[in-house]
Amino acid sequence: MAASDVAVGIIFLAQTVVGALGNFSLLLHYLVLYFTGFRVRHTDLILQHLIVANLLTLLCKGVPHTMEAFGMKGFLSDLGCKLLFYLHRVGKGVSIGSTCLLSVFQAIKISPGDSWYSELKVKSPKYIGFSIHLSWILYIFLNVMFPLVMTGKGSNRNITSLKILGYCSVFRRDKTTALLHAALLTFPDALCVGIMLWASSSMVLILHRHKRRMQHIHKTRCPRSSPESRATQTILLLVSTFVSFYTISCICQICLTLISNPTWFLLNTTAVITGCFPAVSPFLLMSSNSNASKLWLTWVRNRKTLLL
Repeated sequence: MAASDVAVGIIFLAQTVVGALGNFSLLLHYLVLYFTGFRVRHTDLILQHLIVANLLTLLCKGVPHTMEAFGMKGFLSDLGCKLLFYLHRVGKGVSIGSTCLLSVFQAIKISPGDSWYSELKVKSPKYIGFSIHLSWILYIFLNVMFPLVMTGKGSNRNITSLKILGYCSVFRRDKTTALLHAALLTFPDALCVGIMLWASSSMVLILHRHKRRMQHIHKTRCPRSSPESRATQTILLLVSTFVSFYTISCICQICLTLISNPTWFLLNTTAVITGCFPAVSPFLLMSSNSNASKLWLTWVRNRKTLLL
């Protein structure tokens, strides 16, 4: 086994294990809050679906890449390859949709009462559940073509008609068809990224105006930021991280589409970059948002009071 394969395997293993532990910790936290009767925020519902999507993206990509890097060949059947690629694409899509929904909802939530979408401020919580489920349905049907074009490396297909993508392969198509298919899949993602950038710009502008107003009111002392401001800053950090990794990943994916025989370096680099956001996002949420620990401490205190 080459040293480069071992190094790549360690990177995939560390990324998958650390990211999965982070996402599972957040998911467990929300489950505890749910079963103990806590009233969670509307954004927490979106974050729960984001966590599940992150886990799908990480496990369906990281685990097989780790196994292949450590020398396991032909471990996936044709059905297993189709299923893993499909679940990975669905998880990645829902992760994009959830992050987009999160930024839009927070932009509406912190908007001034006299803004043009003040009515949405009242109505938006009612449509969160519907929007999340619509995101799942959209990406489930949008990626239904993937199982048809993917196949395992150990299948009996003619090798000349396949493009090798690591532990799986895809049927070769002419560049025009491949680009059209890539454009179809990329359009909803690009639309979500555009909406994210718009929502993020709106939040930055709202926070800037709020800060200027507060400076006029409190000239001698610096007021503590509100929970809404801290939550907005967390979401802005999450969105900026997502857009950065997504842009690099999209460039790599275009290269994979156009190149007939992608190199070992390109395949592994694309996979690592794809797994960066799902692995990093739970720690961004835990480090930037202290509400989770506050809710937990409040619940513990309430339990002690009831016992006394």
